[in-house]
Amino acid sequence: MTYRAPLRDILFSLEDVVAVDGLKTTGAFDDLSSDLTRQVMEEAARFAEEVFGPLDRGGDTQGCTLKDGAVTTPKGFCEAYAKFVEAGWQGISAPAGHGGMGLPRALGGALGEMINGANMALSLAPLLTASAIEALTAHGSDAQKALYLPKLVTGEWSGAMNLTEPQAGSDLGAATTRAEPAGDGVYRLTGQKIFITWGEHDCAANIVHLVLARTPDAPAGSKGLSLFLAPKFLPDADGKPGERNALKAIGLEEKLGIHGSPTCVMEFAGATAWLVGEENRGLAQMFTMMNAARLQVGLQGVGVGARAYSRALDYANERKQGTGPDGEYPAPIVEHADVRRMLTLMKAKIEAARHICFATAVAADAAAFEESEEDRAFARRREQFLTPIAKAWGSDVGLEAASLGLQIHGGAGFIEETGAAQHYRDARIAPIYEGTNGIQAMDLVGRKLSLDDGLAIDDLMEEMEATLEDCATSSNAELPEIAKRLEPALRALEDASDWLLDEDRDDEERMAAAYPYLTLCGEVIGGYFLAVGAVAGQRRLKDKDGDAEFARGKIALARYYAESVLPLAPARAAEVTGAAEPLLDAPEIMLEA
Repeated sequence: MTYRAPLRDILFSLEDVVAVDGLKTTGAFDDLSSDLTRQVMEEAARFAEEVFGPLDRGGDTQGCTLKDGAVTTPKGFCEAYAKFVEAGWQGISAPAGHGGMGLPRALGGALGEMINGANMALSLAPLLTASAIEALTAHGSDAQKALYLPKLVTGEWSGAMNLTEPQAGSDLGAATTRAEPAGDGVYRLTGQKIFITWGEHDCAANIVHLVLARTPDAPAGSKGLSLFLAPKFLPDADGKPGERNALKAIGLEEKLGIHGSPTCVMEFAGATAWLVGEENRGLAQMFTMMNAARLQVGLQGVGVGARAYSRALDYANERKQGTGPDGEYPAPIVEHADVRRMLTLMKAKIEAARHICFATAVAADAAAFEESEEDRAFARRREQFLTPIAKAWGSDVGLEAASLGLQIHGGAGFIEETGAAQHYRDARIAPIYEGTNGIQAMDLVGRKLSLDDGLAIDDLMEEMEATLEDCATSSNAELPEIAKRLEPALRALEDASDWLLDEDRDDEERMAAAYPYLTLCGEVIGGYFLAVGAVAGQRRLKDKDGDAEFARGKIALARYYAESVLPLAPARAAEVTGAAEPLLDAPEIMLEA
């Protein structure tokens, strides 16, 4: 099955649910309009379907090869990447001053969803480059920006993030890569980094590595890390790739999925590098890059999940087995209630996760461009609170959807020929990299929830209450039914948040409750956004020029989610408040094998 972009659903999310056009009031996107959004998204969908999509299966079966420090990517990848660069897609949300389109992050996120759904392995290259652009824009010197950003924004050069070491996974403070001063602002990097996505490849003319390392007198732990820029080829006097730097790939990981994406072991043997920003501030600077990547990883989950859904729906319509409800034999399995249950749950959760991710992107732009400090602070709280939810819940939903898609295929799904298994294998990495989902949950509970004494969740609760009222008072018979399920879900989220914010709660209790709380947030906030979509669907029904069938579908999807997912909220809240004690006080023998 070829990739089909869920274009109508994406446009509905952008326009009717997260209201990306509202960013025009910031003054940063004067040319933004519904027509422009549609034109850009239609072309992005065509590109994903025609250029990246056809290479997905071949990239999975062929994989990458490493010889003499050089990586060769699967057949067709370099040509597709060149078309990506030629079309200017890398710079969709990058600053216009550096050659980008300067469009909202949500449009860049929608592009990311589509190309990841079409070909996740190949799309990881643009993802890392976009993150490098964010980091250099925020922290690079004027000279670094002038030299590197134009090449990164076009995609002519790609970016790579170098954090992990054999002894330092999630504990970055244990990193030992050294950065020795060599005079004139130059440093020499020595050390080894592992799991470096697109750390070496043959698609771009140069690769800009952003590397965490320690200077000689740096303090121990994460406070002693600095961020360095080390290109694969040192730019010459004209800014073109010149002498080869002393860094190379010495290994290529064999992985469960994303076979077309080269995951490298990188060796730095006195590589020439330059400090980015201030010394010993590397981890904070790298988080700029990682936060951008985390949102994109959430959208990877949405993209792969949507691809798995589309494949499963096609199969369910084509595969005939058993007797249908009207007595037809054999009947397409889509007519069987349990298959419809799985398909509808996939669709509903994917849309909920998409809304959360796009809302996070809109908040990020508002935080950067709103005129008043008060409005910027409001948006910044929203972005900070939603980012770990977007990454973790979005990638969890993608994995769940891929698993359900495989289940719908039955035994055929377990066979590689159908393609369903690849989606599951590819999706499995997303809850792990760019900070595991457990770390996202710890970040949400340990940092983001308590910012400004919980003001972010208070702001969100106020908006959710307003939508609850809109549903409860709607003339459409379906919307008050949604409200009946949304109201207790909101109370459960409110109670769990208050429990975690209690100043007498100790850190161990909070961490034990973190993942259930993040899941609760994803499910309830996702339900809220689906309710926003239902309200928008009702407006469309009143518009005689609107697509009534599409609008009814959005209302029906929100109703199903309200009846199937939102009732779980009180149980999630009970896990938040009740599971910590028996987990933390249990004897060690409980865990013995």
